[in-house]
Amino acid sequence: MNTPHVVVVMGVAGTGKTTIGPLLAARLGVPYAEGDDFHPQANIAKMSAGTPLTDEDRRPWLDAIGAWAQGRAGLGGVVSCSALKRSYRDRLRAAAPGVVFVHLTGDRALIEDRMSHRQGHFMPTALLDSQFATLQPLEADEAGVAVDVTGSPEEIAERAVNALGSLPEPIR
Repeated sequence: MNTPHVVVVMGVAGTGKTTIGPLLAARLGVPYAEGDDFHPQANIAKMSAGTPLTDEDRRPWLDAIGAWAQGRAGLGGVVSCSALKRSYRDRLRAAAPGVVFVHLTGDRALIEDRMSHRQGHFMPTALLDSQFATLQPLEADEAGVAVDVTGSPEEIAERAVNALGSLPEPIR
């Protein structure tokens, strides 16, 4: 399956954006970009210290992801980005109007368990509550799908591909 969509894999920390994103991109035959790579070093230092980012902290990060997505318009791509608030998704859509979202959703206990077992990531489990408090799920007027994160990464990616298949063609 190939798609001209630019897909933003979103959700709270620990839902598997970095795992599912590349699997989804491979299934769709498009490039993948890791959203964390767009963070300025100051943001990574803040999160590593257990300090939640502010909206002001997130603006340059969202703008960099939006610029990548805009550059992939009509070509397709997958990028991971928490995109927890509607205003963040609106900022991404302002840069790249055709983006669609795959919201990875799951039970807090499952996500916390997964976070506690991963190594080498700067986001501590302590920030999970702030992530859930900030989360504004996709609204009916937003192009995207919600995908449950139970099961294997391959099962989750397959559910995402199937769900994306129900979306209309992207805006060019």
